[in-house]
Amino acid sequence: MIGLFWITEESVHLGAEPEGYGLGVRLTPEGIEAVGTDQKGFWAWADVRDVSVHYAQVRSSTRWLVSSVMDTVLDVAAGGGEAPPAFEIHVRTDEEKAELTVHCAAVGGYVQSEYELSLELLERFVDGTADVARLLEWGRADGGGATPWRPAREALLSSWVAG
Repeated sequence: MIGLFWITEESVHLGAEPEGYGLGVRLTPEGIEAVGTDQKGFWAWADVRDVSVHYAQVRSSTRWLVSSVMDTVLDVAAGGGEAPPAFEIHVRTDEEKAELTVHCAAVGGYVQSEYELSLELLERFVDGTADVARLLEWGRADGGGATPWRPAREALLSSWVAG
């Protein structure tokens, strides 16, 4: 997980990668794909005018750390099994506006700095000055299913935003 992006060797998702029939949003070099039960659609980057994120849990670094520890302790004590919080991705084209649901991949929410860099990168995808293929390349070469430490995540996001 890097910011709002869940990156594997094969795919890039906003929020958590959905399992089974779970709801999600997959990003490809060609466009945005809604996945999951009752959530279907594909929008080519050339047609997308705006992608916005609504209701994502965002916290300062200190609040994120405290919240993550508390959430982990409570989850272990309660036995887990609860679905992660959801947020919305709105995709707007000239013809339509789709409201899609994704689940948060970050325990305790997203760190403010990574969230802001993620939004900048999404804007760059929309205006055609960044390519999802770079994230896929990273996933194949360095991803390995592990989440880098926060400074490395922010450095990656910054490099992708800078082009």
